Amino acid sequence: MRDESRREFLRFGLSAFGALSLPGLYRLRATMAPSVPAERTAVIIVWLRGGGSHLDTYDPKPDAPADYRGPFKTLQTRTTGLRITELLPRHAKISNRFTILRSMAHTGGGHPAGSLQLLSGDPDPQDKLQPIYPDVMSVAHRLRYDPRRTIPNYIGVNPIIRYDNFTIAGPAYLGDAYSPFAVTGDPSAPNFRVPNIGLADANEQGRFAGRAELHQTLTSARHGLDRIRSRGGMDTFQEQAINLLTSPEAAQAFDLNRESPKVRDRYGRNAWGQQLLLARRLVEAGVEIVTTELSGPLCGRVQNWDDHAVNHHVFEALKFRAPYFDQAVSSLIEDLFERGLDQRVLVVVTGEFGRTPKISYVASSGGGVASGAEGTVQPGRDHWPSANSMLWSGGGISTGRVIGSTDRLGETVIDRRVGPQDFLATIYQHLGIDYDNVTLPDQNGRPIHIVQAGKAIPELIRA
Repeated sequence: MRDESRREFLRFGLSAFGALSLPGLYRLRATMAPSVPAERTAVIIVWLRGGGSHLDTYDPKPDAPADYRGPFKTLQTRTTGLRITELLPRHAKISNRFTILRSMAHTGGGHPAGSLQLLSGDPDPQDKLQPIYPDVMSVAHRLRYDPRRTIPNYIGVNPIIRYDNFTIAGPAYLGDAYSPFAVTGDPSAPNFRVPNIGLADANEQGRFAGRAELHQTLTSARHGLDRIRSRGGMDTFQEQAINLLTSPEAAQAFDLNRESPKVRDRYGRNAWGQQLLLARRLVEAGVEIVTTELSGPLCGRVQNWDDHAVNHHVFEALKFRAPYFDQAVSSLIEDLFERGLDQRVLVVVTGEFGRTPKISYVASSGGGVASGAEGTVQPGRDHWPSANSMLWSGGGISTGRVIGSTDRLGETVIDRRVGPQDFLATIYQHLGIDYDNVTLPDQNGRPIHIVQAGKAIPELIRA
């Protein structure tokens, strides 16, 4: 690290001792008594921002008319009765290690509403600029807060936060203290580093500790204390912040260079592969809530899964992104099982909704990756909250199964329909949270149930 960069890093770390920075966040979180479960279960949510096509991934309809089924063939998997798109051959080979839910439905037709319904249980079908209910990740973070931790317990690796100018996830009335620790940038880049995590160099640690101690001395003087407090008497919350900045465990958890080249290659030397590898490292290190959004250049021209014809040639976009997606997701699942983490760690792969079964044709708004030149008429699929497919793996669930079904065109759920409240309840159940009875106070102090009218999906809870 260059001298000026190092100075800026240390300055930022020390300035974090004012306002609502790391110590402030710890202090706010401490107002809630710890709710430490007997078992440290964890969840990884892999988010497909924009909504992936269920017909072209996990719920193909090979017998539907051509204007519905699309151009892709299907593959038989290792799971009886489960065929998936030919774009996901690695998935097909390990289907005994995941379960597909084909029957999620809700009423949020826009990206913000769909995301808020699924992630926070907001029943409003209308889009809104920001959430009014906290999302499942922030609630779990609040309820499973433990001041003894040296690594943040809710981490977003390319976090789920926004869709254009809409905030689609967040802590709402719980407050910013329960937002994710955000890791941004491309983890596959040679110079990737998470700022303000782990001062690996001993000299940096010594300088930082000295400056932190000096800061504490000045603070004590300003408060008119009779004596300068010793290093051992430093404020608990500043202590926790320093632990995060100097913790070898934190530095190791975020350091992808500790993985062998073979493992890094296995996931894929690209943003998505390394995001999911980092997610595995974090849960292995004890982090309990990890989200990672698969968006950006690997999606195609508009950098998300929103495959309207104006944005993408839907089938070219799927062909473009599928190899990265297939490799990263299947590698994560295999790795968790091979490392014995499959009982403790639950993986969920989903977007906010599915896509219209009937293919539309509209002129492209611009050329680029997976899109014809402006004005080119090309196929697309639009928003479809009436049916969505999700992948679930790990968490001690019975895998190699299919839950629910849609009609012959993929338009309507005809068996085992579930909704967002059931989704939330299932996540909470895995994390050991009593979703039937737990309430949290809103901004007016009123107790709000974290699940309003849902039940954990029986097939997706620990066997």
